[in-house]
Amino acid sequence: MSRTLRAMIVLLVLASCGGGQSTPPRGLDDACVIVQQRPEYLRAFRATERRWGVPVHVQMATIHQESKFVANARTPFRYAAGVIPMGRQSSAYGYAQALDATWEEYQRETGRHRARRDRIKDATDFMGWYMNTTNQRNRVALTDARNQYLAYHEGQTGFARGSYNSKSWLVQVAGNVDARANMYATQLSGCRTRR
Repeated sequence: MSRTLRAMIVLLVLASCGGGQSTPPRGLDDACVIVQQRPEYLRAFRATERRWGVPVHVQMATIHQESKFVANARTPFRYAAGVIPMGRQSSAYGYAQALDATWEEYQRETGRHRARRDRIKDATDFMGWYMNTTNQRNRVALTDARNQYLAYHEGQTGFARGSYNSKSWLVQVAGNVDARANMYATQLSGCRTRR
């Protein structure tokens, strides 16, 4: 076997060992289709629901809003004068769009130092931890997708101060997350009856 062929095989093997799938499932408006295409998602959602109490449909709606189920999603680049790249808008990365500092806090507090933002089981566990923190600090029910999303976006302190009240666009997005969570909940309750 030639050196070039051997190197190509090694690269293919390494590429197949990535943390997550960069392509999202098809049919993002149907929870049943999503979990049918990606059964590992449903296992991750259920594990997070058992551990942290955050319902599957709330997790799914939040991930849809944050990354559209793209494992390696990143925020767009900022440009000076419209042409000079200045770096990304934030350090948000992965399914849950967790910021570097918040992710590191999650890893410290949970002891999950090998957790990765582009792995669905780690991203959902992070989301469960964060939403549980929101529940404890700001008394937002784990079933309240709208306010959980506002706290997720604004941070615990920003949410407590009501920083979202000056962002009508964000309040609208949170309403969309709530509507999607309700839609997903209805769909998930009927998944078993489908062929």
